Amino acid sequence: MKKQSIEMNILRFLLVFSIISIINLIRKLPVKDWLIIFLLKGVLSSVLDTFVVKKGYIKYPVTLLKSVNISFGFDYLLYPITCVYYNQITKSSNIFGILIKALYFSIPMAVIEHFLEKKTDLIEFKKGWTSFTSFCTMTITFLISRSIIALVKKADNNLVPEN
Repeated sequence: MKKQSIEMNILRFLLVFSIISIINLIRKLPVKDWLIIFLLKGVLSSVLDTFVVKKGYIKYPVTLLKSVNISFGFDYLLYPITCVYYNQITKSSNIFGILIKALYFSIPMAVIEHFLEKKTDLIEFKKGWTSFTSFCTMTITFLISRSIIALVKKADNNLVPEN
């Protein structure tokens, strides 16, 4: 089997896995919060990824969509889904739990990304970008999304019902 077809199979598997995961996500309440996080993370990921690709830090030689220079499946599906799961498990956590759980998600993702960068043509790091850079970026964006949903919940709780 050609290397590129193995990589395409990895991308297809991740796409199917993401779709199945979305079905699981939308069954948990509060759906509104999870949708906000999912959409926010998709936008945030794609903006950041577009920036680092245009600056030449990351390259995606093999993609499902030939016309897209970013990792579409990761930016719009896998990463937002992971972020929703992160927010679900930190829903009742204190600040220490939120920080530790961000590491629980970021470390495995960085390790997997490192493996994919070293063993496949799915991603290439350039210009000093490293797995540690990805780890830090992922951790920060997990914490940003968690902060934003906390602000949304606080604003929602502060609204006075109209009579």
